[in-house]
Amino acid sequence: MRASIHKQITALQMSGRHPSGTNVNPQASRIRTGAIGMALAGILFTVYETAAPREDETTLDGAAAWASAGWTVGHLAAIVGLILIPLTWGSLRGFVEDTPLEKPALLAAITGSIGSALSISYYGAEVYGLKAIGERAVAVGDASLTEAGDAFRTDATAVTVFAIGLALIALAAILAASIVWRSGTMNRWSAVPMAVAMITYLPHFYLPQPARIVWGALVTASALWIAVEMWRAANSGKREPSIA
Repeated sequence: MRASIHKQITALQMSGRHPSGTNVNPQASRIRTGAIGMALAGILFTVYETAAPREDETTLDGAAAWASAGWTVGHLAAIVGLILIPLTWGSLRGFVEDTPLEKPALLAAITGSIGSALSISYYGAEVYGLKAIGERAVAVGDASLTEAGDAFRTDATAVTVFAIGLALIALAAILAASIVWRSGTMNRWSAVPMAVAMITYLPHFYLPQPARIVWGALVTASALWIAVEMWRAANSGKREPSIA
């Protein structure tokens, strides 16, 4: 079955023709764009974990961290990263169009997009809500105001929406890893580390800061591996100019 899918994909990769007379993968531009997006997403997750300061959030130091530029930059980086990853899953369709793997690739993109949308709603509160609370607490010198931030962070609705979003993000990454594994167009292991990283997205929030930075580095390394493999695979669809 895997060999049959690989033959279909190879045939499709070789079926396009560039106006110059060179046969190319007609989806190469989409795939390269996805590779760039994935690489950028990976870098942004390291920015997220390193730029946002982490302090005792029941103190004025914690409030100052919420009000800092690093907090805003870090969380905005995560938001952009969450937007880019499912777009990359969508670009995987360029490898598997008109094969049995096309529907799973579309499902990965849709699932990931929904998951990111749900998760970003929580990140928005982190960026704007906690920043406002932190600024107010620092201005009046009242650390007890940080309790308001903890209240909406642990709100049942907020936590449920965030958890569902992260679960969908993990599911999308698993689907994408399965597609890469079965397609034969990229190193079959190249999307597995990203799936592991997305599965551990929620648990990583309970780790100490150094371990969180390691997790961010894992996302970056995983994303760069996928990006390199996508770029190479897009280029491998080219053929020499036809003589006929």
